[in-house]
Amino acid sequence: PDLSGYEKFGLGNVKYNISRIRVTAVEFPSASISLIPGTGIKLVIGNASLTIDMNWNIRTWMFKDSGRSTVYISKVFVTAIFSTPLDNTGHTSISLTSCRTTSGDIDIKLNGKS
Repeated sequence: PDLSGYEKFGLGNVKYNISRIRVTAVEFPSASISLIPGTGIKLVIGNASLTIDMNWNIRTWMFKDSGRSTVYISKVFVTAIFSTPLDNTGHTSISLTSCRTTSGDIDIKLNGKS
């Protein structure tokens, strides 16, 4: 979904809109799944990265600008634990028990008219 809103900076407000958000690349160079006896499944993703493209525009009382942006997020690490209990009909269900995510670097490139 698009993101829009207002932020207060100094003497005025900045109105922003971010639209056409698209994930254009995802890399999982290191991923593993293991079973945890009596608990469920552990998923570990290491050193992942993703690239996101979007349109943006901002407007203040002094100026307005718009353009395209590319966001590159790297060194993403995810550890997730899923429980796999049996439901009352004997079928296995799955639910997220815990999740921890960290990211190392974020590179933002703005291309605008100004």
